[in-house]
Amino acid sequence: MAADCGANCARWLLCLANFIFICVSTGVLIVGTWLAADKASFINLTLNITTSKYSPASPFVSEDAEKILKEFVEPAVIEQAAYILIAAGAFILVISFLGYCGAIKESRVLLTAYGIFLIIIFALQITLILLCTLYKSQADHHSKGFLKSTLSKYYTTGDNKDAVTLSWDLIMAQMSCCGVDGYEDFRTARLFVEKSSAEGLGRQVPESCCILTGDPLLLKPADPSCIISPTQSNSYLSTGCYDKFSFMVTENLNLVIGVVVVVAATQLLAIIFSFCLCRAVGQERDYHYKY
Repeated sequence: MAADCGANCARWLLCLANFIFICVSTGVLIVGTWLAADKASFINLTLNITTSKYSPASPFVSEDAEKILKEFVEPAVIEQAAYILIAAGAFILVISFLGYCGAIKESRVLLTAYGIFLIIIFALQITLILLCTLYKSQADHHSKGFLKSTLSKYYTTGDNKDAVTLSWDLIMAQMSCCGVDGYEDFRTARLFVEKSSAEGLGRQVPESCCILTGDPLLLKPADPSCIISPTQSNSYLSTGCYDKFSFMVTENLNLVIGVVVVVAATQLLAIIFSFCLCRAVGQERDYHYKY
């Protein structure tokens, strides 16, 4: 065990932090694996817990909440969410395992691997920030292109919505915006156009583009004719989500900078602690070898 007081502090801080991440990532990985292997049982359990009259949670779940929940436990949404949870959980678990085992066992190999992984992640984040700052116009163009491709390829309406559609509905409803640049983005949304034609209503925009009443997640337009005849008074047809998000970031720039600084400082501390502990372990072993 490293005798230096600073090295001991670094050791136990690394152990504590990475143990928490291991517990969280393991839970995420278990849920993701469960969803991927047997989503039917997860859907049934979730609906039973929240909607059954015998459930202890039922008094706290309204009819509106039940409708929202049923949309989010659609099989298509569950399947896509499962793979995201598995990937995120596995990635965090591997890195946290290296940090925890390296600190608790005082393994220079594991600590070095942990530190190198964090340096790579930190360097990628810095590179991404610099590229987005130096090439803002190109970054905006590519970001908008990617977002529009998700709308044109995956966005739909009606029943059996997937995770992409629900995500867009949530964003538009909460941010009071419509599409990436405006309502015209939905004219190139293939699945949306097909489903709208099949409906026969003459739908121009989804409900989430309208000015809503009640809980935004319920997607209830204040003006029922909004989806057919959207105007400036009953919808957000000209307000793109990309520009709205950019405006929100600019308005809350101090908060954004604060979050970035805290995340960067935490990663730097973990890197410094891992290599300081690694160095202290090496010095102690050299001392014992000599004497």
